Amino acid sequence: MGIYRTLIMSLFGSALLTVTSTSQALTLTPKQQQHLAEARKEMGLGPEEMLKRHICLWDLSGRSGPIFNGATNLRLDLLRYKIDLSLEAFTNEGAMVASLKNGQCDAALMSGFRARQFNRFSGTIDAIGALPSLEHMDMLMKSIALPQLSENMVSNKYQTLAVTPAGAAYLFVNDSKLNSLERVAGKKIAVLDFDPGQSKMVAQIGATPVATTLATAPNQFNNGSVDVLPAPLVAYQVLELYKGMSPDGGIVNYPIVQLTAQLIGHTDRFPPAFAAVIREVAADSFSSIQTALEKEAGQIPKHWWIEVDGHEKLQYDSMMRAARMKLRETGYYDATMLKIMKRIRCKLDAQRPECSQETE
Repeated sequence: MGIYRTLIMSLFGSALLTVTSTSQALTLTPKQQQHLAEARKEMGLGPEEMLKRHICLWDLSGRSGPIFNGATNLRLDLLRYKIDLSLEAFTNEGAMVASLKNGQCDAALMSGFRARQFNRFSGTIDAIGALPSLEHMDMLMKSIALPQLSENMVSNKYQTLAVTPAGAAYLFVNDSKLNSLERVAGKKIAVLDFDPGQSKMVAQIGATPVATTLATAPNQFNNGSVDVLPAPLVAYQVLELYKGMSPDGGIVNYPIVQLTAQLIGHTDRFPPAFAAVIREVAADSFSSIQTALEKEAGQIPKHWWIEVDGHEKLQYDSMMRAARMKLRETGYYDATMLKIMKRIRCKLDAQRPECSQETE
């Protein structure tokens, strides 16, 4: 949830889902308070009545974990705005998703990969190669908070209430020679077992997808069962991925995807004005998140970075673009979101080859 001051999230981790809270209390702007007042009126709540909702959180450490603790601090901040959140922690993301579906949760915080089943528009933000940097992500976060895109955030029974950047995923490899697509061909790459799109993309480059879970992937890389592990930089230290890279491996210095955490809620439990407040606050939180992510990147020793030349970057871009279009055609990615992200890429770098092409 973007209102959690700083959220750093690993999508390949057995013990990593981190929220770092600042000492500053959450304060809504006058505009946001006005939207909240409109939502309360729409819901028939009196001036002193509490707006109550049950929020489910995926935290691998449960109630003692950092996400649950950060949400508890947020809950206290929101009480002065007459919002009372009850919180429930899940150590199993799949079980939490089931609880959202059966109505036990009013909303649930999950990975962008899981969110795709509820809203293909916001779930496409995690598309491979679609957002090359945090600067691109910042522009997108501001765009999806705009009122004109609010309808896209709703998909029948569910809506995306907030999107929080969780950092870029890079390729951790056990051999520094695996710095090109040709050299990755034939190697074993870890993919999430619940996301078939990842397997399709890996097979497309001639590599072998190995189905893994969030709990098993790091160990499979560290013990050599897989040659390549896509993961955010925050996983380097906490999951001890340097073990899998030693002695001859490294991190390919070219991000393949910008990861997100997304708050998915039941549409009938969050009226448009209330949802707008959440999205606005989420967009406002970007700078603190960016600072935390950059700090994590700076803690990785320089000798692990495997540089990629301009030619290889063009190849990566071309491969990832082809994968996005193929998955768009199968209905896996949302065409509107892909177009928005392309406009952002071309706004920041009009010389990209794709900018002169009509597709995507």
